[in-house]
Order: sequence, then structure tokens, then C-alpha cells
Amino acid sequence: MQTNNHKIADYDAVLDAKFGKEGTPERARAEEAAYSFYSGKILHDARKEAKITQTELAERTQTTKSYISKVENGLITPSVSFFYRIIAALGMRVEVVKPVY
Repeated sequence: MQTNNHKIADYDAVLDAKFGKEGTPERARAEEAAYSFYSGKILHDARKEAKITQTELAERTQTTKSYISKVENGLITPSVSFFYRIIAALGMRVEVVKPVY
């Protein structure tokens, strides 16, 4: 495994060393945290692009600014139904696409 100069030969080995082997509870927690962070970043960027504040988004989704902040910072993961409410309030839509093999 080579990690100098941003050249990683085996990224799975890096993840295994840092978060545990795939399928372990430690790895599952790390992946869940990564998904929360990534989803929050997407929502934050979409809100900024829509030019609305956290307070405005909270009002549109009938929640608090604090809750929106926690979602955007990846501290909590909203339920699927609330995620759809956020998406709708941002004027977006979720599209499920079957991959082409």
C-alpha cells in the first residue's frame, strides 16, 4: 500500500485499516457517518443554490433551524419522508435510476 503523493494503490486496505473490514460493525458505523455527511453537504449546497436560509428551509419543512443545521452538518440523518420534504422544499426531486450493465 502506497500513500505518499496522494497515490493509493489499494484504497480498500486503507479503509480496512482505519475503519475495520467490510461487514464489521465499525465499518458500518463509518459508512453511515459518511453517508450522513455527504447527504448533508448535498442539501447544504442545494439550499445555498436556492438562496434560502436555514430558517426559511425550516419554516418550509415545519421544523427548526437547529434541526436543519444538524442535517446539513451530517450530525443526524433525517427519515426518508423528511428527506423528501426537504428536497421538495428546495424545489428538487429524487430520481431512482436502474443502473445499466
